[in-house]
Amino acid sequence: QVQLVESGGGLVQAGGSLRLSCAASGLTFSTYAMGWFRQAPGKERDFVAAINYSGATTLYADSAKGRFAISRDNAKNTVYLQMNSLKPEDTAVYYCAASVAPGVFAATSRVNHWGQGTQVTVSS
Repeated sequence: QVQLVESGGGLVQAGGSLRLSCAASGLTFSTYAMGWFRQAPGKERDFVAAINYSGATTLYADSAKGRFAISRDNAKNTVYLQMNSLKPEDTAVYYCAASVAPGVFAATSRVNHWGQGTQVTVSS
């Protein structure tokens, strides 16, 4: 049974930073591409960042470029999202995603497994 468990969300002031973690179990983590998506109230789930199976390739949404960094530790079965210079519009539930295809992805159709989500709230 695949489990993706996010942590690290919370309340932060604009300009602050947070580091999200996603611990994976029940899958061969080092063969999966991993990603982060987010969903604000009343909006669709949007792509944020993805990383390929080895960590050599990353992909970012325009809104995340230059502020967010995705990384992974295959020895710990964990993927991270470092978020800097946070803005109120970054407020959302952030979801960890796993794709059995090893390359980076941005579409929800590529996601095979989702985490339960972690709330990030950025105050102005």
